[in-house]
Amino acid sequence: MIRPALLFLALSAPLAQAAGALPFDVGGPFRLTDQRGETRSEADPEGHAQLLFFGYANCRQICSAALPLMAEVVDELSAEGIAVTPVMITVDPARDTVDSIGAPLARIHPGFVGLTGSEAALQVAYDAFSVERAQIFDDPEYGPVFSHGSFIYLLDPDGAVLSLLPPVLAPEQAAEIVRSHLAPAG
Repeated sequence: MIRPALLFLALSAPLAQAAGALPFDVGGPFRLTDQRGETRSEADPEGHAQLLFFGYANCRQICSAALPLMAEVVDELSAEGIAVTPVMITVDPARDTVDSIGAPLARIHPGFVGLTGSEAALQVAYDAFSVERAQIFDDPEYGPVFSHGSFIYLLDPDGAVLSLLPPVLAPEQAAEIVRSHLAPAG
C-alpha cells in the first residue's frame, strides 16, 4: 500500500525529476482485455500517455470522483495537443465484463478504455501497482461494494509510472502535474 508520505514525494517535482523516477517501485507489465475484446498491456498501442485508475465502472464512491477527473484532464490536455488515454482496470470482474464495462465508461468519456480479465490476470496488475481490493458489503440496489486503491497513475506510452495523482485534486491541478511530465505532441 502506498503511504501518504510517499504520495507527497511522488508529487514533489524537484525530487522526482532529480531522481528521474519515483522514489518507490510501482507499476509493471500486465495483459488484460478491453471492452472490445482486444488484449492490452501496460503500453498504449497508439503511443499515448495514460491515466490509469483501479475501480469499477458502476461505482458510486471514489470512482465517481476519479473517473470524471480523468476525463476533464484528458480533455484539457487534448486541447493543448497532449494525447492522454484514460484507462480503468476493474476491481469487480464479475460485474465489469467485456460486454458491460464499456458503456458506463463511455458515458464519462468516449475515449475511456476499460480493462478486465480473469482473477489471475487482474491480480498481476493489482500486485504490480500495489492495489489492494476487498468486497466490504453488498448494496441492495447496486450490488457488491469494494474498497480499492484510490490513486490515479500517470503512465508514459510504454507503461512506466511517471507520477501519482490523488482524485481529490482540482482538474486544473491534475492537468498541471500531467503537463509537467509530458511534452506536447508535435
